[in-house]
Amino acid sequence: MDNNFVIFDETQALISKTVLNLNAILKEVFHHTNQKKAVLVYDIESTLSNILATAYKYCLPDGIFVDFNKHAPQEILEILSSLHPSDLVILVQSTHFRLDAFRLRVELFKRKIKVIEHPHLSRMAESQIPYYIDSLAYDTHYYHTIGYGLKQKIESASSAILKSDGEILVYSSPFESVKLNIGDYSLMPNMGGQFPLGEVFSELKDLTALNGRVQIFAFGDISYRVNYPKRPITLIVQKGQIIGCENSTPQFDEILSKILEDEGVVWIRELGLGLNRAFTKTHIVNDIGAYERMCGIHFSLGAKHGIYAKPGFKRSDGKYHIDVFANTDTFIVDDEIIYKDDRWIIS
Repeated sequence: MDNNFVIFDETQALISKTVLNLNAILKEVFHHTNQKKAVLVYDIESTLSNILATAYKYCLPDGIFVDFNKHAPQEILEILSSLHPSDLVILVQSTHFRLDAFRLRVELFKRKIKVIEHPHLSRMAESQIPYYIDSLAYDTHYYHTIGYGLKQKIESASSAILKSDGEILVYSSPFESVKLNIGDYSLMPNMGGQFPLGEVFSELKDLTALNGRVQIFAFGDISYRVNYPKRPITLIVQKGQIIGCENSTPQFDEILSKILEDEGVVWIRELGLGLNRAFTKTHIVNDIGAYERMCGIHFSLGAKHGIYAKPGFKRSDGKYHIDVFANTDTFIVDDEIIYKDDRWIIS
């Protein structure tokens, strides 16, 4: 009896915090009011999806609530087809909803409907649920200041250095135009995307201008989950390609083997700068799509990147985009330290 009460009390506390965080997102990011419709499509197949669905119902008392597993696909499509531009759809998914050939977020964006998507919630362990809920907290000043500050510094940089426990990785080229995922959609064609928020990304204009060594403390495995080896793996990089590694694991070797088999070499492409302070080296969630927002630096392995076109890289040839997370001590852009002690330093 006492144990049941504690569990209920803890769950209610999590729901209350989730309500606060979601209300801030709805107000500050999406500017949603009850003058517009809101549809929540959800399931309750995981603890986290249940918490999020409950919290959204508190936040949106006038909303339309659709249990994905209790409605036929055609019913759901009819509800969504009744919406108008600037209405809001929220997808709370233990896995990832499929409605035949209907690509939910893509099709909704075409109709100028706002979308909040929480996919793959069942990947999070019970102990990780508080980290995910904390990651939904939205600090407008922090995200806008750091996000736009990083954009300015990266786009004007001629070089950068990443230091990780004595290893040095040198970026000797300007970077591509920076893309932002910070909750500011004012200059974007669509409003919304996958949550949690908190990422800035780019890549070198010349992919071959990357050389040195770097430690990684985590990586995405073949099941799209975060793999956390007992000790960091050191990657040896020459002209933008991984030519060797030290302290590897069978799981990481499997990733490298698959990329080598299908693409011939292992390129490093995206430079991801995560801003979300709820995720750290110790506060980890299993889903790679959520954890890539972690406050720190990650980059992608493999030739696949749909944002930046490069000579010699055909979109159809790239099969892999595997996120790996640098064990970063400092990140230096044009002789200015902009990341140190696990935080961004942007004035």
